[in-house]
Amino acid sequence: MKTTAQSAGSPQTSVTRVLIADDHAMVLEMFEHFLSNLPEFEVITAPDLHTALSIMDRDGPFELVLLDLNMPGMNGVAGLSQALQKNEGRPTGLLTSDPSGQVISDILQMGSAGVILKTASLKDLANEIRFMAAGGRYIPVELIDPQRLKARVKTKSPLSDREMEVLSLLIEGRPNREIAEGLSLAEATVKMHVKSICTKLGADNRTQAVIRARDMNFI
Repeated sequence: MKTTAQSAGSPQTSVTRVLIADDHAMVLEMFEHFLSNLPEFEVITAPDLHTALSIMDRDGPFELVLLDLNMPGMNGVAGLSQALQKNEGRPTGLLTSDPSGQVISDILQMGSAGVILKTASLKDLANEIRFMAAGGRYIPVELIDPQRLKARVKTKSPLSDREMEVLSLLIEGRPNREIAEGLSLAEATVKMHVKSICTKLGADNRTQAVIRARDMNFI
């Protein structure tokens, strides 16, 4: 069950206040249900970046803010930068499935608290959140595996930064409408990017484009 965040002027307790924003209701319910069973956490959820920023305006900064990389309003990592400012520099990180090496580099340069993978085991979630809320930077070990990083750095993608963002959403199986909403683009623009991705990767369709991108170590 959701709890109500304390106001910025309320006396501080040992409770860790966490704001989680994601446009997938199932993801929010999973995180909320898991963390609400642990008395040390107070969880507030939001369905998009705008709502998350409004909650921070209303309730003040949180001990930790976690944002879905691909939800409406994020515009890549630009939304994370907004949230970092709104959370007054306190720990703010990403929720995502398979971030690119460039995304990881960008968010660390911003001063982000790191990344929590949606595919990770729930049994590790509490410790990851404790670590990030305490000021640590958490990057899952599978994202910093030397062989994986070497492959990503060695292979130069022919895709533009925007096309890589579109590709990351194609990997999640999102339709053009959701990709457009997540990147704040017109649906026609997304179709143009998908066509360009397929052409550059020599793919006949979006599914084949994802497979080719994986085989070529672009993602």
